[in-house]
Amino acid sequence: MRRWLPLVVGALAAVLVVRGGFRWYQLRQSQLPAGIVSGNGRLEADEIDIDTKFAGRLADLYVNEGDFVHRGQALARMDTRDLEAGRGGAQATVLQGERTFDEARANVAQQRTQVDLAGKELARYRMLVQRDYVTHEDFDERQQTYDAAVASLTAARARVGEAQHALDAARHVVELDDVNIRDNLLVAPRDGRILYRIANLGEVLPAGGKVFTTLDATSVYMDIYLPTADAGRVWLGADGRIVLDAYPQRPIRASVSYLGTQAQFTPKAVETKSDRDKLMFRVKVRIDSTLLREYEDAVRSGLPGVAYVRVDTAIAWPPQLRGRIAIKATS
Repeated sequence: MRRWLPLVVGALAAVLVVRGGFRWYQLRQSQLPAGIVSGNGRLEADEIDIDTKFAGRLADLYVNEGDFVHRGQALARMDTRDLEAGRGGAQATVLQGERTFDEARANVAQQRTQVDLAGKELARYRMLVQRDYVTHEDFDERQQTYDAAVASLTAARARVGEAQHALDAARHVVELDDVNIRDNLLVAPRDGRILYRIANLGEVLPAGGKVFTTLDATSVYMDIYLPTADAGRVWLGADGRIVLDAYPQRPIRASVSYLGTQAQFTPKAVETKSDRDKLMFRVKVRIDSTLLREYEDAVRSGLPGVAYVRVDTAIAWPPQLRGRIAIKATS
């Protein structure tokens, strides 16, 4: 019996917490206008992994955990000496291809001169053979010389095309090497804050090796869970407010960006569980992006708070949710 006593006490405590949480939810909802619903949650931001494109050694680190970075800012650099050596060889091939291309074009010019000369001789011999000043055999020789010159010109032009294709291919190799070298400089894809640094300087990482995890400062939201009756009245784009526990007098403008299509069990972190309705719908309330750009340095994830959603546009926001909208504390 003593062995089961802790389990019984724990079960009773869980029941009391659930009942108390749901009662607290009912009391809080009763203090809001009928057209506004709310739920608990934590401020979250999309996480972006900064990974390597190629296997290699981490040569430089430019930022640390907690730093705020801007889109396009260099975060780290991989060792690219092997790629630079390969690019040097490709550049030498380009130079050789350019010389070959120039020679081929010069040969075309030379063969064109030969064709012009052979054509003029052929024309003269045509007149002379008509007057019997030269034999038909001499005329036939000039015709063969002209035909050979034309064929040589055609072959020279084909070699120009081949040289051009070879030169283009060599240039593309250099361009690819340049792209790969640039891709070994890891940059921030969005404005945000460095959440974790996974790799250390000098480590050899595989392709796709993770170096940093950043928080996207342009995509900050709060997930809340609403019972069926409330979730059914919410629509995408509905006006919302987020009030953080750290700044209770400073509501943040937001809107609904996601509605769960299937009910799910209430997560343990949410204290709005009902004995009658144990399935809740997830609703994502996202902070306005223009506001985030204005206060990007103050963005933090993990801060607990409450998200409010207006489900009746005829209802005005109450005074406590209509104050100055900001997320920075006053001095």
